[in-house]
Amino acid sequence: MSDRVKIRIENATKVFNVYKRDAGTESTRPLKASKMERMHLFAVKNVNLTVKRGEVVLVIGPSGSGKSTLLRCINRLERLTSGRICIDDLCVTDPKADIRKVREEVGMVFQSFNLFPHLTALRNIALAPIVVKGMVKEMAYEKARGLLKRVDLEDKENSHPAQLSGGQQQRVAIARALAMDPHIMLFDEPTSALDPEMIKEVLDVMLALAKEGMTMMVVSHEMGFAKAAAHRIIFMDEGEIIEEGPPDTIFNNAQQERTRRFLKHIL
Repeated sequence: MSDRVKIRIENATKVFNVYKRDAGTESTRPLKASKMERMHLFAVKNVNLTVKRGEVVLVIGPSGSGKSTLLRCINRLERLTSGRICIDDLCVTDPKADIRKVREEVGMVFQSFNLFPHLTALRNIALAPIVVKGMVKEMAYEKARGLLKRVDLEDKENSHPAQLSGGQQQRVAIARALAMDPHIMLFDEPTSALDPEMIKEVLDVMLALAKEGMTMMVVSHEMGFAKAAAHRIIFMDEGEIIEEGPPDTIFNNAQQERTRRFLKHIL
């Protein structure tokens, strides 16, 4: 890990408009404005954070604390309401920012895999380099085969997602993200949809990336991964960073009562 700042987040706030019906239920889309009350939900609230090149940051917190929204704002899948996010010299929150450049810089792996069901593992991985980067098909397929070998799935290149286990699908999703040669990898609860016996095979790939020096932000409650690979843990609640520090400090000497209460449920 170097001292160079790779990600800089300044005063980041994301507000969703929530429409509350008379019956007390909520929706993000109004049916009839006259019968609904608009409320502001602060998913991310005044977050300030820097991530150094090669650093692995684990983000933990209860459901609805803003963890996933923060990651999605880094990759411009969500737009900040206010504040800014910069990757090196590229301000991704600038409306004029080249979204393709952002997506080349930042790879993202989701909980639900999001593979194309009609494409083989090989073609799922090769698609973005061909379409976005204009890579020649033969070169893209060769690159995809190398990535399948990297995630220990070289014998699955002709398999479709439905023929793969959940762990295998997630490893293909990681290989697909790596196909764009990103400088940063974001993981949004990558193991939460997997059976327990499949979790290790995904975490092993993530550990290998961490050891190779990949800058990573990971939303997960896999504490084994935190102890093995994370340089820092961030605890979020109600859209704010409540506490942050090295894993040993957070696990054994958390300063905030809210952090200690949360850790009692997952350790």
